[in-house]
Formats: sequence, C-alpha cells, structure tokens
Amino acid sequence: MRYRKLRVQDQLREEMSQILFKDIRDPGIGFVTIMEVKLTEDLKIAKVYCSIYGDEAEKAKSMAALNRSKGYIKFLLGQRIRLKYIPEINFVLDDTFEKAARIEEILKKERDAKKD
Repeated sequence: MRYRKLRVQDQLREEMSQILFKDIRDPGIGFVTIMEVKLTEDLKIAKVYCSIYGDEAEKAKSMAALNRSKGYIKFLLGQRIRLKYIPEINFVLDDTFEKAARIEEILKKERDAKKD
C-alpha cells in the first residue's frame, strides 16, 4: 500500500501542475508551483503544498482563486487519473523557500559581523 500511495502522490502532483499550467484560465491564479502532494492512508484527502511567487497580496489572491477552482481541478483529475475516489483537495501555502532565504540572510549577516 505504501508504494501505491507514493505513486499516486507523484501522479497527482504531475497532473495538477499540468492542469494549472494548461487548463485553468483564472486570472487570479498567479505563478503557482505545486511542490508536494501528501495523501491520507485511505487516499481520500490530498494536501497540496504550493509555492506562489509574489508579495502577500498576490499570494492571498492566488490561494483564494485556487480554493475557488477546487471542484474543477478535481473534475479534471477524475478524467485523467483512474482511481476509485478522487481525493478532496486542500491547498496549503508552502513557504519553505522564504524561510530558507531568511535563515540564509541571517547567517550571512552573522558572518559579515564576525569579519569586522
């Protein structure tokens, strides 16, 4: 079961990326990258971690547009993937890169302070 879950997660990530890139025409969705999909053990709920380029207002606007498009995305997934149940989609903003950049900036300031 574990291997199947990993394969389904990868396939969902790939298909959602393609759907957002090609099929969704919502102008509210900005530059969105699907980073990871995590499924529950019964494959019925999917947490979709996405990274959005832009400031806080653009991120909020894109998240609202993604949440508005959940039903259509699920419909398109149902046409592309053969599963008994298409999982419910929950979008989560992944801010890992922002945190890493902030930590890197702090470490750089510390190194520069030690040089002086």
